[in-house]
Amino acid sequence: MSADPLAVLQQVWGYPAFRGPQEAIVRHVIGGGSGLVLMPTGGGKSICYQVPALCRPGLGVVVSPLIALMQDQVQALRQAGVRAGALHSALAPEQTAALWRQLNGGELELLYVSPERLLAGDLLERLTQLPGEEPLALFAIDEAHCVSQWGHDFRPEYIQLGVLAERFPAVPRLALTATADPRTREEIVTRLRLEQGRVFLASFDRPNIRYLLRAKDEPKAQLLRFLAEHRGEAGIVYARSRSRVDRLAAELRAAGFDAVAYHAGLESGVRSAALERFRNEAAVVVVATIAFGMGIDKPDVRFVAHVDLPKSLEAYYQETGRAGRDGLPAVAWMVHGPGDVPQLRRFIDDSEAPAAQKRIEHGKLDALIGFTEAPGCRRQVLLAHFGETLAEPCGNCDGCLEPRPRSDRTVAAQKLLSAVWRTGQRFGAAHLTDVLLGADTERIRALGHHELSVHGIGGELDREQWRALIRQLTGLGLLEPVPEGRGGLRWGAEEAVR
Repeated sequence: MSADPLAVLQQVWGYPAFRGPQEAIVRHVIGGGSGLVLMPTGGGKSICYQVPALCRPGLGVVVSPLIALMQDQVQALRQAGVRAGALHSALAPEQTAALWRQLNGGELELLYVSPERLLAGDLLERLTQLPGEEPLALFAIDEAHCVSQWGHDFRPEYIQLGVLAERFPAVPRLALTATADPRTREEIVTRLRLEQGRVFLASFDRPNIRYLLRAKDEPKAQLLRFLAEHRGEAGIVYARSRSRVDRLAAELRAAGFDAVAYHAGLESGVRSAALERFRNEAAVVVVATIAFGMGIDKPDVRFVAHVDLPKSLEAYYQETGRAGRDGLPAVAWMVHGPGDVPQLRRFIDDSEAPAAQKRIEHGKLDALIGFTEAPGCRRQVLLAHFGETLAEPCGNCDGCLEPRPRSDRTVAAQKLLSAVWRTGQRFGAAHLTDVLLGADTERIRALGHHELSVHGIGGELDREQWRALIRQLTGLGLLEPVPEGRGGLRWGAEEAVR
């Protein structure tokens, strides 16, 4: 295979040129560099490690969390003439033996493997004994956000992948993800020991996706009206519980839609059949829990609908990102209401997670609520959560297309920012609201906050309105969580606040 990455791209994939930061990433890895790639779904992440693996001597090892994802990638690579294989638990013993014969004979260019399989037994040792002066071209760690203990896709085995830096210091390592807020990025870099690598950050914007949010009234009727506008198109409907998924799928079939259910409670054969139909047929609607997730690589999904709030803004971004991978117009539609929130709060509070993680989960839920309550452009709020600024409103969301009448809360926002500043930029929403409303609690007296000029100046809003304003300012980046700050808030970027 040619050592020229552009020639490889053209020969194998037939693309005339790289997109966005792909070329810079590819050349960095070919030169022996490691790093973290943050690129939206459909942005071409796999090119970033597949091309360097074919340009460098040795075997490229790709760590992937799902067997279905591995099989799809390997099949596509083989069709393109690349010698690729996958090592996972679903292989029969004779298939595993045949794969090892290929590896030991230097016949493979790319090997896909789960983190569990890579770290178990003597696989790492055997990789060092492969033929050639440089037996390994690179390690690619896909879906790297799985390393985050606070994330929605946490996989404990991912944390152990930091050992690759010790065992193979001369082999480039590239971690890739489509969804990571700044906190998760830091965690990926630290846990995978990529401090000496580069961070490549593509825009998280998916301009072809229209974000439409609706107040939850009669969710089934609202969903049927929405789907009637998309009859004959492929899409995904997300619901929170398995029973709700089964019920909705049946109701959609009764309404004439080709709908299938997908959740972890179904037999694997039923799930596989649903997935195959969705992939290979034109107008199948999958009604699913979040079990229908990573590795859904169907380019022509025209809509993703949520009838329940997801767990976080990261989950929302990832789930809606399954729409419109072909770059054509797509819709992310969601109904939401106050009734969603107590159940999600209860899930967090009733979990076995440590207190620190629960605080972070509540903060992520607050960010999601801030997004649903945002008075203006949804896309600006969504991108701000990932540390990205969209200069102008997008014109392709309900906030832009159906602007709501606004009330001027400038003075209230100034009072809130002043309260954050005067209390020392370390307290959370509940305490700030108490201060603004003039509460006479033991804690406020102990801290001396009853003597502050901001104590009791917020009588124009009630408690829930102050909480909503706090979420809105957080969504706009004017307030941000204090790192490791137990739910505390501080000012965002000073130029924005002032």
